[in-house]
Amino acid sequence: MSGGSLIVVLGDQLSPALPSLQAGDKARDRVLIAELIEEATYVRHHKKKIAFIFSAMRHFAEELRAAGWTVDYVPLDAPGNSGSFTGEVARAVAACKPERIIVTEAGEWRVAQMIAGWEAAFGVSVEVLPDTRFICPLPVFREWAQGRKSLRMEYFYREMRRRTGLLMDGGEPAGGQWNFDAENRKAAAPDLFMPRPPVFAPDAITLEVLALVGARFADHFGDIEPFHFAVTRRDAEAAFAAFVQRALPRFGDYQDAMLEGEPFLYHAVIAQYLNCGLLDPLAVCRAVEAEWRAGRVPINAAEGFIRQIIGWREYVRGIYWLTMPGYERRNYLEHTRVLPEFYWTAETEMACLSAAITQTRTHAYAHHIQRLMVTGTFALIAGIDPHALHEWYLSVYADAYEWVELPNTVGMSQFADGGLLASKPYAASGAYINRMSNHCGNCRYNVKQRTGPDACPFNPLYWDFIARQRGRIAGNPRMAQMVRTYDKFADAEKARIAASAAAILARL
Repeated sequence: MSGGSLIVVLGDQLSPALPSLQAGDKARDRVLIAELIEEATYVRHHKKKIAFIFSAMRHFAEELRAAGWTVDYVPLDAPGNSGSFTGEVARAVAACKPERIIVTEAGEWRVAQMIAGWEAAFGVSVEVLPDTRFICPLPVFREWAQGRKSLRMEYFYREMRRRTGLLMDGGEPAGGQWNFDAENRKAAAPDLFMPRPPVFAPDAITLEVLALVGARFADHFGDIEPFHFAVTRRDAEAAFAAFVQRALPRFGDYQDAMLEGEPFLYHAVIAQYLNCGLLDPLAVCRAVEAEWRAGRVPINAAEGFIRQIIGWREYVRGIYWLTMPGYERRNYLEHTRVLPEFYWTAETEMACLSAAITQTRTHAYAHHIQRLMVTGTFALIAGIDPHALHEWYLSVYADAYEWVELPNTVGMSQFADGGLLASKPYAASGAYINRMSNHCGNCRYNVKQRTGPDACPFNPLYWDFIARQRGRIAGNPRMAQMVRTYDKFADAEKARIAASAAAILARL
Protein backbone atom coordinates (compact mmCIF):
# COMPACT_ATOMS: atom_id res chain seq x y z
CA MET A 1 0.00 0.00 0.00
CA SER A 2 1.15 3.49 -0.76
CA GLY A 3 -1.26 6.23 0.23
CA GLY A 4 -4.45 5.81 2.18
CA SER A 5 -4.52 5.92 5.95
CA LEU A 6 -2.99 3.75 8.63
CA ILE A 7 -5.62 3.25 11.34
CA VAL A 8 -3.99 2.31 14.64
CA VAL A 9 -6.29 0.42 17.02
CA LEU A 10 -5.19 0.06 20.64
CA GLY A 11 -5.88 -3.01 22.76
CA ASP A 12 -8.73 -1.38 24.68
CA GLN A 13 -10.46 -0.09 21.54
CA LEU A 14 -12.08 -3.28 20.31
CA SER A 15 -15.23 -1.71 18.93
CA PRO A 16 -16.43 -1.35 15.32
CA ALA A 17 -17.94 1.99 16.38
CA LEU A 18 -14.44 3.31 17.11
CA PRO A 19 -14.19 6.86 15.64
CA SER A 20 -10.95 6.06 13.79
CA LEU A 21 -12.65 3.16 12.02
CA GLN A 22 -15.72 5.26 11.27
CA ALA A 23 -13.42 7.85 9.66
CA GLY A 24 -11.64 5.25 7.53
CA ASP A 25 -12.13 3.82 4.07
CA LYS A 26 -12.10 0.01 3.85
CA ALA A 27 -11.05 0.17 0.22
CA ARG A 28 -7.87 2.22 0.81
CA ASP A 29 -6.89 2.06 4.47
CA ARG A 30 -5.09 -0.50 6.63
CA VAL A 31 -5.73 -1.28 10.28
CA LEU A 32 -2.79 -1.97 12.59
CA ILE A 33 -3.28 -3.98 15.81
CA ALA A 34 -0.26 -5.24 17.76
CA GLU A 35 0.45 -7.32 20.85
CA LEU A 36 3.23 -5.53 22.71
CA ILE A 37 5.58 -6.70 25.42
CA GLU A 38 5.78 -3.10 26.68
CA GLU A 39 2.04 -3.06 27.33
CA ALA A 40 2.05 -6.44 29.03
CA THR A 41 4.90 -5.54 31.39
CA TYR A 42 4.86 -1.80 32.22
CA VAL A 43 3.24 -3.23 35.32
CA ARG A 44 3.31 -7.00 35.77
CA HIS A 45 -0.24 -7.72 34.65
CA HIS A 46 -2.16 -10.79 35.82
CA LYS A 47 -1.65 -13.68 33.39
CA LYS A 48 -5.40 -14.02 32.87
CA LYS A 49 -5.69 -10.30 32.08
CA ILE A 50 -2.99 -10.52 29.39
CA ALA A 51 -4.61 -13.62 27.91
CA PHE A 52 -8.05 -11.99 27.90
CA ILE A 53 -6.84 -8.87 26.11
CA PHE A 54 -4.66 -10.67 23.55
CA SER A 55 -7.44 -13.14 22.71
CA ALA A 56 -10.03 -10.37 22.45
CA MET A 57 -7.66 -8.43 20.16
CA ARG A 58 -7.17 -11.45 17.89
CA HIS A 59 -10.91 -12.06 17.69
CA PHE A 60 -11.53 -8.39 16.95
CA ALA A 61 -9.05 -8.53 14.08
CA GLU A 62 -11.08 -11.42 12.64
CA GLU A 63 -14.29 -9.41 13.14
CA LEU A 64 -12.80 -6.49 11.18
CA ARG A 65 -11.56 -8.74 8.38
CA ALA A 66 -15.01 -10.28 8.09
CA ALA A 67 -16.39 -6.73 7.75
CA GLY A 68 -14.05 -6.02 4.83
CA TRP A 69 -11.07 -4.32 6.48
CA THR A 70 -7.43 -5.03 5.67
CA VAL A 71 -5.85 -5.75 9.04
CA ASP A 72 -2.15 -6.02 9.81
CA TYR A 73 -2.10 -7.98 13.07
CA VAL A 74 1.24 -8.36 14.88
CA PRO A 75 1.29 -11.24 17.39
CA LEU A 76 3.59 -10.98 20.38
CA ASP A 77 6.02 -13.56 18.98
CA ALA A 78 5.98 -12.27 15.38
CA PRO A 79 9.48 -11.86 13.89
CA GLY A 80 10.60 -8.25 14.15
CA ASN A 81 7.92 -7.21 16.71
CA SER A 82 9.54 -4.17 18.33
CA GLY A 83 7.43 -4.51 21.48
CA SER A 84 6.19 -0.89 21.58
CA PHE A 85 3.41 1.18 20.02
CA THR A 86 5.84 3.65 18.47
CA GLY A 87 8.07 0.88 17.15
CA GLU A 88 5.20 -0.95 15.46
CA VAL A 89 3.79 2.23 13.96
CA ALA A 90 7.29 3.05 12.64
CA ARG A 91 7.50 -0.37 10.95
CA ALA A 92 4.02 0.04 9.46
CA VAL A 93 4.78 3.54 8.16
CA ALA A 94 7.99 2.31 6.54
CA ALA A 95 6.21 -0.63 4.90
CA CYS A 96 2.96 1.06 3.83
CA LYS A 97 3.89 4.73 3.35
CA PRO A 98 0.46 6.02 4.40
CA GLU A 99 -0.73 9.55 3.71
CA ARG A 100 -1.82 9.90 7.32
CA ILE A 101 -2.26 8.05 10.60
CA ILE A 102 -5.69 7.96 12.25
CA VAL A 103 -6.05 6.94 15.89
CA THR A 104 -8.73 7.33 18.54
CA GLU A 105 -7.47 9.13 21.64
CA ALA A 106 -5.75 6.84 24.12
CA GLY A 107 -7.27 6.01 27.48
CA GLU A 108 -3.99 6.40 29.37
CA TRP A 109 -1.71 9.42 29.70
CA ARG A 110 1.54 7.60 28.88
CA VAL A 111 0.09 6.24 25.62
CA ALA A 112 -1.29 9.67 24.70
CA GLN A 113 2.24 11.04 25.12
CA MET A 114 3.56 8.42 22.72
CA ILE A 115 0.93 9.31 20.13
CA ALA A 116 1.72 13.02 20.52
CA GLY A 117 5.25 12.33 19.25
CA TRP A 118 4.31 10.33 16.15
CA GLU A 119 3.85 13.19 13.71
CA ALA A 120 7.32 14.58 14.33
CA ALA A 121 8.88 11.12 14.42
CA PHE A 122 7.40 9.85 11.16
CA GLY A 123 6.78 13.00 9.12
CA VAL A 124 3.18 11.88 8.55
CA SER A 125 0.10 13.78 9.70
CA VAL A 126 -1.58 12.19 12.72
CA GLU A 127 -5.30 12.67 13.32
CA VAL A 128 -6.33 11.94 16.92
CA LEU A 129 -10.11 11.59 17.26
CA PRO A 130 -12.18 11.92 20.47
CA ASP A 131 -13.33 8.61 21.91
CA THR A 132 -17.09 8.85 21.42
CA ARG A 133 -17.63 5.49 23.12
CA PHE A 134 -17.62 7.44 26.38
CA ILE A 135 -20.82 9.28 27.19
CA CYS A 136 -19.30 12.50 28.55
CA PRO A 137 -16.79 14.17 26.21
CA LEU A 138 -13.71 15.37 28.09
CA PRO A 139 -14.31 19.06 27.18
CA VAL A 140 -17.80 18.75 28.71
CA PHE A 141 -16.35 17.32 31.92
CA ARG A 142 -13.76 20.09 32.13
CA GLU A 143 -16.50 22.68 31.66
CA TRP A 144 -18.55 21.03 34.44
CA ALA A 145 -15.53 20.98 36.78
CA GLN A 146 -14.34 24.52 36.09
CA GLY A 147 -14.73 26.84 39.05
CA ARG A 148 -16.41 24.30 41.31
CA LYS A 149 -15.33 24.16 44.94
CA SER A 150 -16.38 20.52 45.11
CA LEU A 151 -16.16 17.88 42.39
CA ARG A 152 -18.47 15.34 44.00
CA MET A 153 -19.63 12.53 41.76
CA GLU A 154 -23.27 12.81 42.85
CA TYR A 155 -23.69 16.23 41.22
CA PHE A 156 -21.97 15.10 38.02
CA TYR A 157 -24.19 12.00 37.98
CA ARG A 158 -27.34 14.11 38.05
CA GLU A 159 -26.08 16.07 35.06
CA MET A 160 -25.45 12.79 33.24
CA ARG A 161 -28.96 11.59 33.98
CA ARG A 162 -30.33 14.78 32.45
CA ARG A 163 -27.91 14.53 29.51
CA THR A 164 -28.86 10.94 28.65
CA GLY A 165 -32.48 10.96 29.81
CA LEU A 166 -31.87 7.69 31.65
CA LEU A 167 -34.31 7.07 34.51
CA MET A 168 -35.90 10.47 33.99
CA ASP A 169 -39.60 11.33 33.99
CA GLY A 170 -39.53 14.63 32.20
CA GLY A 171 -37.22 16.86 34.20
CA GLU A 172 -37.51 14.79 37.39
CA PRO A 173 -35.72 11.61 38.45
CA ALA A 174 -37.76 8.43 38.13
CA GLY A 175 -39.03 7.22 41.48
CA GLY A 176 -38.82 10.71 42.98
CA GLN A 177 -35.14 10.62 43.97
CA TRP A 178 -31.76 10.54 42.28
CA ASN A 179 -30.06 7.86 44.34
CA PHE A 180 -31.33 4.66 45.96
CA ASP A 181 -28.00 3.63 47.45
CA ALA A 182 -29.44 3.45 50.97
CA GLU A 183 -31.43 0.39 49.81
CA ASN A 184 -28.33 -1.33 48.41
CA ARG A 185 -26.50 -2.34 51.58
CA LYS A 186 -27.98 -5.68 52.58
CA ALA A 187 -25.79 -8.47 53.85
CA ALA A 188 -26.26 -11.75 51.98
CA ALA A 189 -27.17 -15.02 53.69
CA PRO A 190 -24.94 -18.02 52.88
CA ASP A 191 -27.96 -20.07 51.75
CA LEU A 192 -29.12 -17.40 49.29
CA PHE A 193 -29.44 -18.71 45.73
CA MET A 194 -26.49 -17.41 43.73
CA PRO A 195 -26.54 -17.07 39.96
CA ARG A 196 -23.26 -17.74 38.17
CA PRO A 197 -21.86 -15.69 35.31
CA PRO A 198 -21.80 -17.77 32.12
CA VAL A 199 -18.53 -19.46 31.23
CA PHE A 200 -17.14 -19.61 27.71
CA ALA A 201 -14.96 -22.50 26.62
CA PRO A 202 -11.70 -21.36 24.97
CA ASP A 203 -11.68 -21.74 21.20
CA ALA A 204 -8.59 -22.45 19.09
CA ILE A 205 -7.50 -18.80 19.09
CA THR A 206 -7.80 -18.52 22.86
CA LEU A 207 -6.02 -21.83 23.44
CA GLU A 208 -3.10 -20.54 21.36
CA VAL A 209 -3.02 -17.34 23.42
CA LEU A 210 -3.17 -19.27 26.70
CA ALA A 211 -0.14 -21.30 25.65
CA LEU A 212 1.72 -18.14 24.63
CA VAL A 213 0.96 -16.30 27.87
CA GLY A 214 1.70 -19.35 30.00
CA ALA A 215 5.14 -19.61 28.41
CA ARG A 216 6.09 -15.92 28.18
CA PHE A 217 4.60 -14.64 31.44
CA ALA A 218 4.95 -17.64 33.73
CA ASP A 219 6.37 -15.52 36.55
CA HIS A 220 3.47 -13.02 36.53
CA PHE A 221 0.82 -13.03 39.26
CA GLY A 222 -2.34 -15.07 38.94
CA ASP A 223 -3.82 -18.28 37.59
CA ILE A 224 -4.27 -18.51 33.85
CA GLU A 225 -6.70 -21.43 34.03
CA PRO A 226 -9.53 -22.06 34.19
CA PHE A 227 -10.15 -19.38 31.56
CA HIS A 228 -13.83 -18.56 31.10
CA PHE A 229 -13.93 -14.94 29.91
CA ALA A 230 -15.87 -13.93 26.83
CA VAL A 231 -13.42 -12.78 24.15
CA THR A 232 -15.87 -11.92 21.35
CA ARG A 233 -18.56 -9.27 21.11
CA ARG A 234 -21.26 -11.92 20.78
CA ASP A 235 -20.18 -13.73 23.94
CA ALA A 236 -19.75 -10.50 25.90
CA GLU A 237 -23.30 -9.54 24.95
CA ALA A 238 -24.46 -13.01 26.05
CA ALA A 239 -22.72 -12.52 29.40
CA PHE A 240 -24.51 -9.21 29.90
CA ALA A 241 -27.87 -10.70 28.86
CA ALA A 242 -27.39 -13.50 31.40
CA PHE A 243 -26.74 -10.93 34.14
CA VAL A 244 -29.88 -9.00 33.24
CA GLN A 245 -32.01 -12.13 33.33
CA ARG A 246 -30.52 -13.92 36.35
CA ALA A 247 -28.92 -11.36 38.66
CA LEU A 248 -30.01 -7.79 37.95
CA PRO A 249 -33.26 -7.97 39.99
CA ARG A 250 -31.23 -8.50 43.19
CA PHE A 251 -28.09 -6.66 42.16
CA GLY A 252 -29.05 -3.55 44.10
CA ASP A 253 -29.85 -5.31 47.35
CA TYR A 254 -26.60 -7.25 47.56
CA GLN A 255 -24.06 -5.14 45.67
CA ASP A 256 -22.09 -4.41 48.88
CA ALA A 257 -22.28 -7.94 50.33
CA MET A 258 -19.40 -10.42 50.68
CA LEU A 259 -19.59 -14.18 51.27
CA GLU A 260 -16.95 -16.85 51.68
CA GLY A 261 -16.61 -18.88 48.50
CA GLU A 262 -18.92 -16.61 46.47
CA PRO A 263 -16.79 -14.34 44.29
CA PHE A 264 -19.57 -13.07 42.03
CA LEU A 265 -22.86 -12.94 44.01
CA TYR A 266 -25.26 -10.74 41.97
CA HIS A 267 -22.61 -8.65 40.24
CA ALA A 268 -22.54 -8.17 36.48
CA VAL A 269 -18.83 -9.02 35.98
CA ILE A 270 -18.80 -7.06 32.71
CA ALA A 271 -16.39 -4.20 33.47
CA GLN A 272 -13.59 -5.92 31.55
CA TYR A 273 -15.86 -6.06 28.47
CA LEU A 274 -16.91 -2.42 28.79
CA ASN A 275 -13.35 -1.21 29.29
CA CYS A 276 -11.87 -2.96 26.26
CA GLY A 277 -14.73 -2.10 23.89
CA LEU A 278 -16.66 -5.36 23.61
CA LEU A 279 -19.73 -3.76 25.21
CA ASP A 280 -21.18 -0.29 24.73
CA PRO A 281 -21.80 1.56 28.04
CA LEU A 282 -24.84 3.54 26.93
CA ALA A 283 -26.43 0.48 25.34
CA VAL A 284 -26.14 -1.59 28.53
CA CYS A 285 -27.64 1.27 30.56
CA ARG A 286 -30.58 1.59 28.18
CA ALA A 287 -31.16 -2.17 28.40
CA VAL A 288 -31.21 -2.01 32.21
CA GLU A 289 -33.58 0.96 32.16
CA ALA A 290 -35.89 -1.00 29.84
CA GLU A 291 -35.99 -3.85 32.37
CA TRP A 292 -37.13 -1.44 35.08
CA ARG A 293 -39.74 0.22 32.87
CA ALA A 294 -41.06 -3.24 31.97
CA GLY A 295 -41.48 -3.99 35.68
CA ARG A 296 -38.94 -6.82 35.74
CA VAL A 297 -36.40 -5.22 38.09
CA PRO A 298 -36.78 -2.81 41.03
CA ILE A 299 -35.62 0.77 40.67
CA ASN A 300 -32.86 0.43 43.29
CA ALA A 301 -31.21 -2.24 41.12
CA ALA A 302 -31.57 -0.32 37.86
CA GLU A 303 -30.45 2.98 39.39
CA GLY A 304 -27.51 1.39 41.21
CA PHE A 305 -26.24 -0.22 38.01
CA ILE A 306 -26.73 2.89 35.85
CA ARG A 307 -25.01 5.09 38.46
CA GLN A 308 -21.92 2.87 38.26
CA ILE A 309 -21.73 3.42 34.49
CA ILE A 310 -22.87 6.95 33.62
CA GLY A 311 -21.97 8.31 37.04
CA TRP A 312 -18.89 6.73 38.51
CA ARG A 313 -17.18 5.35 35.38
CA GLU A 314 -17.54 8.59 33.42
CA TYR A 315 -16.64 10.67 36.46
CA VAL A 316 -13.35 8.94 37.26
CA ARG A 317 -12.30 9.21 33.62
CA GLY A 318 -12.93 12.95 33.78
CA ILE A 319 -10.97 13.25 37.03
CA TYR A 320 -8.08 11.29 35.51
CA TRP A 321 -7.68 13.59 32.51
CA LEU A 322 -8.29 16.68 34.63
CA THR A 323 -5.42 15.84 37.00
CA MET A 324 -2.80 14.06 34.89
CA PRO A 325 0.15 14.06 34.87
CA GLY A 326 1.11 13.98 38.53
CA TYR A 327 -2.04 12.52 40.06
CA GLU A 328 -0.41 9.10 40.29
CA ARG A 329 2.15 10.43 42.80
CA ARG A 330 -0.19 12.26 45.15
CA ASN A 331 0.24 11.20 48.77
CA TYR A 332 -1.69 13.60 50.99
CA LEU A 333 -1.49 11.34 54.07
CA GLU A 334 2.28 10.78 53.57
CA HIS A 335 1.99 7.00 53.66
CA THR A 336 5.22 5.19 52.78
CA ARG A 337 4.94 1.61 54.06
CA VAL A 338 5.84 -1.14 51.59
CA LEU A 339 2.96 -3.19 50.16
CA PRO A 340 2.75 -6.41 52.23
CA GLU A 341 3.83 -9.61 50.50
CA PHE A 342 0.45 -11.21 51.24
CA TYR A 343 -1.14 -8.96 48.59
CA TRP A 344 0.62 -11.29 46.13
CA THR A 345 0.49 -14.59 48.03
CA ALA A 346 -2.84 -14.35 49.95
CA GLU A 347 -0.95 -15.89 52.88
CA THR A 348 -2.56 -14.05 55.78
CA GLU A 349 -4.70 -15.19 58.69
CA MET A 350 -7.14 -12.32 58.07
CA ALA A 351 -10.01 -14.22 56.45
CA CYS A 352 -11.43 -11.27 54.50
CA LEU A 353 -8.10 -10.34 52.93
CA SER A 354 -7.16 -13.93 52.21
CA ALA A 355 -10.52 -14.47 50.46
CA ALA A 356 -10.34 -11.28 48.37
CA ILE A 357 -6.74 -11.85 47.27
CA THR A 358 -7.21 -15.58 46.58
CA GLN A 359 -10.22 -14.71 44.45
CA THR A 360 -8.19 -12.02 42.67
CA ARG A 361 -5.43 -14.50 41.92
CA THR A 362 -7.92 -17.04 40.56
CA HIS A 363 -10.32 -14.83 38.61
CA ALA A 364 -8.50 -11.49 38.01
CA TYR A 365 -11.69 -10.10 39.57
CA ALA A 366 -13.04 -8.81 42.87
CA HIS A 367 -16.09 -6.63 43.32
CA HIS A 368 -15.97 -2.99 44.38
CA ILE A 369 -16.47 -3.51 48.12
CA GLN A 370 -13.70 -6.10 48.27
CA ARG A 371 -11.43 -3.58 46.57
CA LEU A 372 -12.51 -0.49 48.50
CA MET A 373 -13.34 -1.81 51.96
CA VAL A 374 -11.03 -4.85 52.30
CA THR A 375 -7.77 -4.57 50.35
CA GLY A 376 -8.11 -0.79 50.08
CA THR A 377 -9.11 -0.05 53.66
CA PHE A 378 -6.37 -2.27 55.07
CA ALA A 379 -3.76 -0.44 52.96
CA LEU A 380 -5.15 2.91 54.09
CA ILE A 381 -5.14 2.24 57.83
CA ALA A 382 -1.78 0.45 57.65
CA GLY A 383 -0.17 3.45 55.91
CA ILE A 384 0.78 1.66 52.66
CA ASP A 385 2.37 3.77 49.90
CA PRO A 386 -0.62 4.62 47.63
CA HIS A 387 1.51 4.42 44.49
CA ALA A 388 2.49 0.84 45.31
CA LEU A 389 -1.17 -0.03 45.88
CA HIS A 390 -2.11 1.68 42.61
CA GLU A 391 0.36 -0.48 40.70
CA TRP A 392 -1.01 -3.60 42.41
CA TYR A 393 -4.62 -2.84 41.45
CA LEU A 394 -3.53 -1.97 37.90
CA SER A 395 -1.69 -5.29 37.67
CA VAL A 396 -4.16 -7.77 39.10
CA TYR A 397 -7.63 -6.95 37.71
CA ALA A 398 -8.80 -7.74 34.18
CA ASP A 399 -10.86 -4.54 34.05
CA ALA A 400 -8.06 -2.25 35.30
CA TYR A 401 -6.83 0.50 33.01
CA GLU A 402 -5.12 3.51 34.51
CA TRP A 403 -7.88 5.99 33.63
CA VAL A 404 -10.41 4.09 35.75
CA GLU A 405 -8.17 2.44 38.35
CA LEU A 406 -5.96 5.38 39.37
CA PRO A 407 -8.69 7.79 40.59
CA ASN A 408 -10.42 4.90 42.35
CA THR A 409 -7.18 4.07 44.20
CA VAL A 410 -5.56 7.45 44.81
CA GLY A 411 -8.79 9.35 45.33
CA MET A 412 -11.52 7.03 46.58
CA SER A 413 -9.60 4.28 48.34
CA GLN A 414 -6.50 5.98 49.74
CA PHE A 415 -7.58 9.64 50.08
CA ALA A 416 -4.15 10.45 48.67
CA ASP A 417 -5.53 13.43 46.73
CA GLY A 418 -6.62 15.10 49.98
CA GLY A 419 -10.33 14.94 49.24
CA LEU A 420 -10.54 16.08 45.62
CA LEU A 421 -12.57 12.98 44.79
CA ALA A 422 -13.85 11.47 48.06
CA SER A 423 -15.57 13.32 50.89
CA LYS A 424 -13.76 11.28 53.57
CA PRO A 425 -11.05 8.64 53.98
CA TYR A 426 -12.61 5.18 53.66
CA ALA A 427 -11.12 3.99 56.94
CA ALA A 428 -13.06 1.37 58.87
CA SER A 429 -12.68 -1.15 61.66
CA GLY A 430 -13.58 -4.81 61.47
CA ALA A 431 -17.20 -3.99 62.33
CA TYR A 432 -17.96 -3.00 58.72
CA ILE A 433 -16.63 -6.28 57.32
CA ASN A 434 -18.51 -8.22 60.00
CA ARG A 435 -21.74 -6.44 59.05
CA MET A 436 -21.38 -6.97 55.30
CA SER A 437 -19.86 -10.47 55.18
CA ASN A 438 -19.52 -13.83 56.90
CA HIS A 439 -15.71 -13.75 56.85
CA CYS A 440 -15.31 -12.90 60.53
CA GLY A 441 -16.97 -16.11 61.76
CA ASN A 442 -14.21 -18.17 60.13
CA CYS A 443 -11.32 -15.88 61.04
CA ARG A 444 -8.51 -16.61 63.46
CA TYR A 445 -8.96 -13.06 64.86
CA ASN A 446 -11.73 -11.72 67.09
CA VAL A 447 -13.64 -8.93 65.36
CA LYS A 448 -15.12 -7.78 68.69
CA GLN A 449 -11.72 -7.20 70.28
CA ARG A 450 -10.02 -3.82 69.92
CA THR A 451 -6.50 -4.62 71.13
CA GLY A 452 -4.26 -7.56 71.95
CA PRO A 453 -2.80 -10.45 69.92
CA ASP A 454 -6.23 -11.89 69.06
CA ALA A 455 -7.88 -8.61 68.02
CA CYS A 456 -8.96 -8.19 64.41
CA PRO A 457 -6.05 -6.18 62.93
CA PHE A 458 -8.52 -3.74 61.36
CA ASN A 459 -9.52 -2.58 64.87
CA PRO A 460 -6.25 -1.27 66.37
CA LEU A 461 -5.06 -0.11 62.94
CA TYR A 462 -8.25 1.91 62.48
CA TRP A 463 -7.86 3.75 65.78
CA ASP A 464 -4.12 4.14 65.22
CA PHE A 465 -4.93 5.72 61.84
CA ILE A 466 -7.28 8.17 63.58
CA ALA A 467 -4.52 9.05 66.06
CA ARG A 468 -1.79 9.38 63.41
CA GLN A 469 -3.86 11.45 61.00
CA ARG A 470 -5.97 13.50 63.43
CA GLY A 471 -4.31 16.72 62.28
CA ARG A 472 -5.47 16.11 58.73
CA ILE A 473 -8.91 14.62 59.39
CA ALA A 474 -10.25 16.33 62.53
CA GLY A 475 -11.76 19.09 60.40
CA ASN A 476 -13.52 16.64 58.08
CA PRO A 477 -17.24 16.66 58.97
CA ARG A 478 -17.52 12.92 58.35
CA MET A 479 -14.47 12.05 60.50
CA ALA A 480 -14.68 14.58 63.32
CA GLN A 481 -16.92 12.36 65.49
CA MET A 482 -14.43 9.47 65.33
CA VAL A 483 -11.60 11.80 66.34
CA ARG A 484 -13.66 12.95 69.32
CA THR A 485 -14.39 9.33 70.24
CA TYR A 486 -10.68 8.50 70.17
CA ASP A 487 -9.90 11.54 72.29
CA LYS A 488 -12.23 10.21 75.00
CA PHE A 489 -10.33 6.93 75.34
CA ALA A 490 -8.31 6.56 78.53
CA ASP A 491 -4.56 6.98 78.16
CA ALA A 492 -4.08 3.29 78.94
CA GLU A 493 -6.44 2.31 76.09
CA LYS A 494 -4.63 4.63 73.70
CA ALA A 495 -1.38 2.99 74.69
CA ARG A 496 -2.83 -0.47 74.09
CA ILE A 497 -4.07 0.63 70.64
CA ALA A 498 -0.65 1.99 69.75
CA ALA A 499 1.12 -1.15 70.95
CA SER A 500 -1.26 -3.50 69.12
CA ALA A 501 -0.98 -1.49 65.91
CA ALA A 502 2.81 -1.39 66.17
CA ALA A 503 2.95 -5.16 66.59
CA ILE A 504 0.79 -5.71 63.50
CA LEU A 505 2.79 -3.28 61.39
CA ALA A 506 6.06 -4.87 62.52
CA ARG A 507 4.83 -8.24 61.24
CA LEU A 508 4.03 -6.79 57.80
